[in-house]
Amino acid sequence: MANTFAVIKERKSPPDRRVVLTPTACKTLLNNHPEAEVIVESSDIRAFSDAEYQAQGLEVKSDISQADVMIGVKEVPIDALIPNKSYFFFSHTIKKQPYNRKLLQAVLAKNITLYDHETLVDANKNRLIGFGYYAGVVGAYNGIRTLGKKFNCFELPKATDLKGRSELDAALKSIKLPPLKIVLTGTGRVGQGAKEVLDAMQIKQVSVTAFLTESFDGPVYIQLDVLDYVDRKDGCHASKADFFANASAYKSTFSRFTEVADVFIAGHFYGKDSPYFFSRSDAKAPNFKLKVVADISCDIDGPVACTIRPSTIENPMYGYDPQSESETDFKNPAAIAVMAVDNLPCELPRDASEGFGATFAETILPAFFNGDADELLARAKMTENGQLTPAFSYLQSYVEGLE
Repeated sequence: MANTFAVIKERKSPPDRRVVLTPTACKTLLNNHPEAEVIVESSDIRAFSDAEYQAQGLEVKSDISQADVMIGVKEVPIDALIPNKSYFFFSHTIKKQPYNRKLLQAVLAKNITLYDHETLVDANKNRLIGFGYYAGVVGAYNGIRTLGKKFNCFELPKATDLKGRSELDAALKSIKLPPLKIVLTGTGRVGQGAKEVLDAMQIKQVSVTAFLTESFDGPVYIQLDVLDYVDRKDGCHASKADFFANASAYKSTFSRFTEVADVFIAGHFYGKDSPYFFSRSDAKAPNFKLKVVADISCDIDGPVACTIRPSTIENPMYGYDPQSESETDFKNPAAIAVMAVDNLPCELPRDASEGFGATFAETILPAFFNGDADELLARAKMTENGQLTPAFSYLQSYVEGLE
């Protein structure tokens, strides 16, 4: 199988400073598989400099066309795709995203074998890799920062202005939160990252009952799993397996939390046909209390009604006026302050890259050297020989522009 790998330059705008294989991850690959070769495409935007790769004895060059496998983070511009190669990147096509139809068409036309990072799953279809953990870390940090800005009670620097996770943790420990209640949804990588931030701040985690019924002298939070905020419409027995199989049979019970919580950190995965957490009409209710929403999941006009658009690293906050259902100044007393940055891990590019790179080198790349014994590459492969693979044939009408 192919054994020359290239770390490619990110070319999408705005620039993404993350990288899949850090200098350390490259060395891990080469130590574990001496038969492998790694070349690094020169880049002036990467969070790790060319010199850091060269210090590890890696070759940095502008022409990487000799490589078999090209490894990047974001979509590769069509004119930069090299025909007859294998590529790893987030293609954002598996949900038939209209804006990337031409990209997938070009991948097929150029006879490229495409592996999307999102399609790298185990035999049980659990994703093996992602930046979700750091989305959770930065999202929770930004949520706390938004709270301070909304009520002028403390100042935190932007995460992107910090050197890394250690400075982020230090910044959080320098502030003191007033007594308030934070609701966190999600128990996956995103939820875990957010939880670690709240725990690092020594915010007390409490039970559902205590959160809903008790008052506290300091800040508290609750981490909710799906059955904490949905129930069956018909009153029959609810279970996680049933919810994932029959989401449309469920209704939201999240309003009991919006009546007591001040801050909502949304780190859940939202599946098709699942009930909304709260609607625009729910947000108009007199007993709706939320004033800050950090929407890490960032589904626009979806399950979190106040998320009406993504925000940016440069301007991460906006206000949502529930009564007019429109955007306003986030400091407006009537507004919910919304943080909905959709590329959060970019704010800690080195830390995010290190975690991603270690997993990629240790979990994904060995498949190139063991004959793909676990069929990891076979499951992830979207295109081959100018065709969609059988598992992704559902994209054919999308590619043809029929939907």
